[in-house]
Amino acid sequence: MAHYFDHAATTPMRQVAIDTWVEHTQALNPGGQYTSGRKANAVLSEAREQIAELLGAEPIEVVFTASGTEADNIGVRGLYRASSLNRVVSTEIEHPAVLETVKSLAAIEGAHVDYLPATATGHVSDLAALDSPAAVATCMWANNETGAIQPVDRIVAKANEQGTPVHIDAVQVVGRVPINFGELGATTMAMSAHKFGGPRSAGILLAKRSPVPEAVILGGGQQRGIRSGTVDVASAAATAAALSEAVTEMDQEVVLLRELRDDLVARVRAKVDDVIVTTTEPALPGHAHFMFPGASGESMIMLLDSLGIEASTGSACHSGVNRMSHVLDAMGVDERTGMGALRLTLGRTTTSADVEFLIENIAEVVRKARIAGGL
Repeated sequence: MAHYFDHAATTPMRQVAIDTWVEHTQALNPGGQYTSGRKANAVLSEAREQIAELLGAEPIEVVFTASGTEADNIGVRGLYRASSLNRVVSTEIEHPAVLETVKSLAAIEGAHVDYLPATATGHVSDLAALDSPAAVATCMWANNETGAIQPVDRIVAKANEQGTPVHIDAVQVVGRVPINFGELGATTMAMSAHKFGGPRSAGILLAKRSPVPEAVILGGGQQRGIRSGTVDVASAAATAAALSEAVTEMDQEVVLLRELRDDLVARVRAKVDDVIVTTTEPALPGHAHFMFPGASGESMIMLLDSLGIEASTGSACHSGVNRMSHVLDAMGVDERTGMGALRLTLGRTTTSADVEFLIENIAEVVRKARIAGGL
């Protein structure tokens, strides 16, 4: 039996999402004007209304995508192209879905990029770059590696003073932090269904009525022309069902996750010498990011996997690449320390028995990984 500690990468589908997906898997084109098309569109409209209510948005602001990555691309690239300015404000700790999009805007479209610096704890605090107008400002709500929650309310407020549209990557916070899109005042916001128990290859972009991000792909003009293509009705309905359950259970789940996480952190500190706990409050309740100086992160993952413990060194998008995380680099971490990173992320299926098994084995795993790292 696997002990799963990589919920930040993906989390098992909720049964309600599976049941809902199966129920609507035969839905036809919601754009069809005939009976089956109208029926499919009714299901899609209900899903959109449900999501809007749960996230403090208007139904027209809900755009279905194929992933959080696509939603990030539309938000950042689309808002940049909709502006007459060529300046972008971002951070160096973004998920690659945003970071690589920003780099592409600079390399291909001539954007001038200013970065909000990260502190040693992985939080953004110096917002001076927002004092001048930009085509778009973008910052993640919470970091996928360290779990650090960013001051998105301050970022949005400061950017709005200059008339700068703001895109927020909210992929990690759904079901962990209350979200009210309208109250926050961001222009666009990206989410990924499989992070909160929905289906894979399903994302959400919340997009205000104005300014509207320019389309990244062209087609039939569905979804306000922001995201053309026939919407997958079954995945949209399953996403709404998963989101509803995630939001309903959030308060109770956050308490349980924080208790398990805090117990895990305290016991790892007691078991292993020379360990750095990277996750610093304010942070997501299920994130526990460690650095074991001198250890090989890649070896830790392999050793844990051999024991049936599934974890990560950081972003799943970088799995298999043997280099230090760009997030840790931006935090000023040296390579010897950063190469010994281990991210343990807990979710609704995590149990005290999972934590117990990890604690029983972590010291020996780190010892062997430090030998592999040459310590």
